[in-house]
Amino acid sequence: MWTDFLNSLRQLISNYVLACVVAAWMTAQILKLPINYLSTKKWDWTVLVSPGGMPSSHSAIATSATLAIGLHDGFDSSLFALAVALTNIVVYDAVSIRRQAGFHAEWINKIVEEILKSGDFSYKKLREVLGHTPFEAMAGVTLGLCVALIMWAIYY
Repeated sequence: MWTDFLNSLRQLISNYVLACVVAAWMTAQILKLPINYLSTKKWDWTVLVSPGGMPSSHSAIATSATLAIGLHDGFDSSLFALAVALTNIVVYDAVSIRRQAGFHAEWINKIVEEILKSGDFSYKKLREVLGHTPFEAMAGVTLGLCVALIMWAIYY
């Protein structure tokens, strides 16, 4: 049983595509800290685990996995085609749906703030940074491509 566990762990560690996904996510999340500091002049450690912001970790993960699959399984494989389709969905969602949800949260927070000024009303503020600007998503895509290529050089 212990041998099976160790064998499974070895397989996970040696999985190139999974390693790219984890490396892209970690790199994107870590980069958010200094980038956020440059724009706010405050160290906000919550950005390490928060959605939204620069660069898009979702775009980085999806792009890194897609390129890794293409390099590993071939750019003519069905799996690569599926990965491209899913990456397009992820990036579209980040720059449109989730970004619009953030705008809605911003407006709701403003409306509730006005209501609070006029009476007794309790409200938990909605998170406004949910999605990404197109630039943030492209930064995530670029990061994902770089991570997959660096990991390819390390693994192969």
